Amino acid sequence: MSKIGRALISVHDKSGVVEFAAGLAGRGVELLSTGGTARVLREGGLDVREVSDWTSFPEMLDGRVKTLHPRVHGGLLFRRDLARHVEEAAAQGIEPIDLVAVNLYPFEGTVARPGVEVEEAVEQIDIGGPSMLRSAAKNWASVTVVVDPADYALVLDEIAAHDGETYSETRLRLARKAFSLTCGYDAAIANFLGSLEGAPMPRVFHLQGRLLFPLRYGENPHQEAAFYGVSGVSEANLAEGEQVHGKELSYNNILDLASALELVKDFPEGPCACVIKHNNPCGAGVAEELAEAFEKAYAGDPQSAFGGVVGLNRPVDGRTARRMTEPDRFIEAVVAPEFDREGFDVLTRRPRWGKNVRLVRLGSSGWSSGVARFREVRWVVGGVLVQSPDRCVDEWAGLKVVTRRAPEGRELEDLKFAQRVCKHVKSNAIVLAKDGAVIGVGAGQMSRVDSVVLAVGKAGARTRGAVMASDAFFPFPDGVERAAESGVRAVIQPGGSLRDGEVIEACDRLDLAMVTTGIRHFRH
Repeated sequence: MSKIGRALISVHDKSGVVEFAAGLAGRGVELLSTGGTARVLREGGLDVREVSDWTSFPEMLDGRVKTLHPRVHGGLLFRRDLARHVEEAAAQGIEPIDLVAVNLYPFEGTVARPGVEVEEAVEQIDIGGPSMLRSAAKNWASVTVVVDPADYALVLDEIAAHDGETYSETRLRLARKAFSLTCGYDAAIANFLGSLEGAPMPRVFHLQGRLLFPLRYGENPHQEAAFYGVSGVSEANLAEGEQVHGKELSYNNILDLASALELVKDFPEGPCACVIKHNNPCGAGVAEELAEAFEKAYAGDPQSAFGGVVGLNRPVDGRTARRMTEPDRFIEAVVAPEFDREGFDVLTRRPRWGKNVRLVRLGSSGWSSGVARFREVRWVVGGVLVQSPDRCVDEWAGLKVVTRRAPEGRELEDLKFAQRVCKHVKSNAIVLAKDGAVIGVGAGQMSRVDSVVLAVGKAGARTRGAVMASDAFFPFPDGVERAAESGVRAVIQPGGSLRDGEVIEACDRLDLAMVTTGIRHFRH
């Protein structure tokens, strides 16, 4: 164990710091501090010594230099178990610093804000903080390093129980936490500076996640798994969400909830609901009221929707919750901005499954998907694939009617709706829609016409008068021919096939309206 006689405290996040410092002072620990932290501690009635007094060197350069001094880092780094270290430190007037409590300038939060200026971002690059953390963490055999206010109570409890000392195991765990923090901090800086090069992708891609919680298992019971959160995502995401009810989330729940969230975020104009099953939407709907949007979504494929995951882009009210809890319906999990009191009560008191349904709230900000700055990452053996998300600033800029007949009535509105949903379906993807509701989905087939067959089979008689969206071009006319046989009246697709002329000719022959977008939406 290592007894704490002197502590250096310099934190940006000052939550709980006065109580922590008071607990240390109550054990006779001398307090060193800097700037705003020292002021807060004094206002809390504590006796604090400025680091500039300790080092006999003033803070300078607008505070950029204040702890970068041999008396600070020597006091952290010298090994108490090596006689020559002790002698050298004493010869230079260096005294031990036994505990460091530091957290860093909010660089990641700063650069996550849209339109942040480079100068502002650079000023949030902490230098002294990471340096002290690394010095203290390297010498964890003698020094206790605290980076998280959540650990204040742990440290105080331990030194209270053991006459001012902390255990080696505790110091090692806290050192790992410190190095993880500085590693992620440096990665965020490197990624931001890399983005200033103007290249679409950085030369070196850094990724670090913080453990949110372990999972019982992965996709299957024999696989280990955990959920990690990454920083720098300014829009609504599951890592920032809060599970407010139900059984613990599973690996597959999280995948489906994330897919549900991404789909409904694509419809900021009004209420939208979707049902996800095995990471594909089996239903989606838009309407003036959230309850009606959910009804459309569930009715798209009730058989598949049973046991599905629901995404909603508006707070869940009582009316919507009652639709979700009708006797023949079963829902595994729901993600939404909020659950009002009535909606929460209705969902959680549903007989049989209400006590288990997983409810995740994300708050009401950041729901428009917009242009994302984060990157999508997928692992392959030996490497990592990195890409920007499938977002379009003006997704309809290239919209073009290519057939003799143009979309009529609400056909164009339904085509745009179907195309947005199609983006979230595994390729080859086909979506049929009518009146703001998905009525049939064909997903993950090796041939596009097979996806058409699946979609029209799901829709049945509802196909008459519907529209069809495809995530990529039709390589042959057979897809639109099969759709027309079932009553589809309009088609939206990217275009770009060598046989576009044959496909358009087939549409004209079958009196189908077709528009092309010029934008492919593969989702492998």
